[in-house]
Amino acid sequence: MSLKEKITEDMKAAMRAKDSERLGTIRLLTAAIKQKEVDERIEVNDAQVLALIEKMIKQRKDSITQFEAGARQDLADKERAEVTVLSAYMPAALSDAEVQAAIDAAVASVGAAGPQDMGKVMALLKQQLAGRADMTAVSGLVKAALAKP
Repeated sequence: MSLKEKITEDMKAAMRAKDSERLGTIRLLTAAIKQKEVDERIEVNDAQVLALIEKMIKQRKDSITQFEAGARQDLADKERAEVTVLSAYMPAALSDAEVQAAIDAAVASVGAAGPQDMGKVMALLKQQLAGRADMTAVSGLVKAALAKP
């Protein structure tokens, strides 16, 4: 079963259970998927769905920060609930050791010699680690690895 089909099945289950909060979040996700399909005239695959979910989670985390700064805890809590629902569709996160091993392997396979090769390393890692690691943190680790003599 593809990720898109699982999301549709979960939406049906949320309707049957009358879980309105979960249902609302899943509907937002299906709307984003359909929007991408219509805009680009494609059938999305699991990798594209994961990219959409990752983007939605990032948006919600940014919103949580803004709502807390504006003393709107009710809205921040709603966003946190949406992040929880969306995170359930993401693959298991890699440990720090696994991320570091992937970085070391990517640096070796690309033959990176310094900071000028960061783009090549990040392009390779983005394919391997998409949805399984925070790419901002990975970028910092790659920069540190390439700065070493």
